[in-house]
Amino acid sequence: MSRIDEILAEARAGMERVEPAELPLLQAEGACVIDIRNAVTRDPEGLVPGALIIDRLVLEWRLDPDCGYALPEAPARDDLVVLVCNEGYYSSLAARDLRQLGFHRATDLIGGFRAYAAAGLPVESALILDAPE
Repeated sequence: MSRIDEILAEARAGMERVEPAELPLLQAEGACVIDIRNAVTRDPEGLVPGALIIDRLVLEWRLDPDCGYALPEAPARDDLVVLVCNEGYYSSLAARDLRQLGFHRATDLIGGFRAYAAAGLPVESALILDAPE
């Protein structure tokens, strides 16, 4: 086993990860879905409808209510937070980091956005097109 595999296993220990088919129901029940991909992959591939977009680079600052940079729509520490990346790897590490910040229900999407889209689940365009003149 490589070192990164060990790090991922440690990050996922005790975490109830979410299968793509479960995500719409969890979202309907109030889970906060956060897409942490950057625009380079998010824009051409689309996103989960209703997902909050926060690049991984600033995730902790946008969610931590004590830092002064938190978004007003950020989830509370007791909310279920499901992170979405490309394929479900760096979202596991991000969920681990959010757990360290007190978001004890933070988890991620197994297989990431690509598994979600491959399952035929709803996807919306991430691109905002200009209205015709």
